[in-house]
Amino acid sequence: MTDSAEPVIEVRDLARKFGNRVVLNGISFSVHRGDTLIIIGASGCGKSTVLRHIIGSVKPTSGSVKIFGEEITTMTPKEFDRIRARFGMNFQFGALLQSLTVGENIALPLLENSRVDPSIVELVVKMKLELVGLTGFEHMKPSELSGGMRKRVGLARAVALDPELLFSDEPTSGLDPIMTAVIDQLTLDLTRKLDMTAVVVTHDMVSAFRIGTKMIMLGTGERQGEIIAMGTPDEIRDHPDPAVQQFIRGEADGPVPMRMAKNEYLDRLMGRAGGTENVTPSG
Repeated sequence: MTDSAEPVIEVRDLARKFGNRVVLNGISFSVHRGDTLIIIGASGCGKSTVLRHIIGSVKPTSGSVKIFGEEITTMTPKEFDRIRARFGMNFQFGALLQSLTVGENIALPLLENSRVDPSIVELVVKMKLELVGLTGFEHMKPSELSGGMRKRVGLARAVALDPELLFSDEPTSGLDPIMTAVIDQLTLDLTRKLDMTAVVVTHDMVSAFRIGTKMIMLGTGERQGEIIAMGTPDEIRDHPDPAVQQFIRGEADGPVPMRMAKNEYLDRLMGRAGGTENVTPSG
């Protein structure tokens, strides 16, 4: 990671509103070649919205997003195809097409975005499956695979074109700890072997600290959509903000905006809210 080099991704003063609701509030960060940036934060803080802006599927209310030094927020979809061809997207739950075989799913980006011979496509599919430890599974359907295997197929498809950039949305959600470690190791191996830069959205703090070289955390409540912490994994682990510590430790008590609502709800269930002595079911 060389901060002096031009960033692969540069986000400046990015803001997004849906009506009167502020989702992103003027955030700025950069990702350099070789980085694995982890985006963390509570549900609803805007993590996936950041990712959607970077991959060009959403236009910001204001601000700038540059990939490979080019401003993408003003590009037409056709203009953005040049940039899109240089990155891979690993969707949450794999997002595999159920009507296609594993091999056909992985071949799809090759057939859509390149002019290689079908025999070469078949070879590439076999190579990508070998990379994720699924040699020989190309003729199976996604429905025949476990959740962890589908995740690995999704990862193989994301790197089918040997992209410079890899985007992952909750790559380990719903997996057991062992399979999470497998996916993490695959991500580490692929980014190193293919010399990729990665951006990963996750709630899994074990995974985040395992694969990240840089991390940002988005806030909620009064700090909705703001970056409240940024740094290396060690800097985030030792960050003085109580909200950061609560999140990375997975603690129920802390400065989370929903805490008061939770307590009021429990009080009401216990019949203590508003002078009510009992809460009885109706009907």
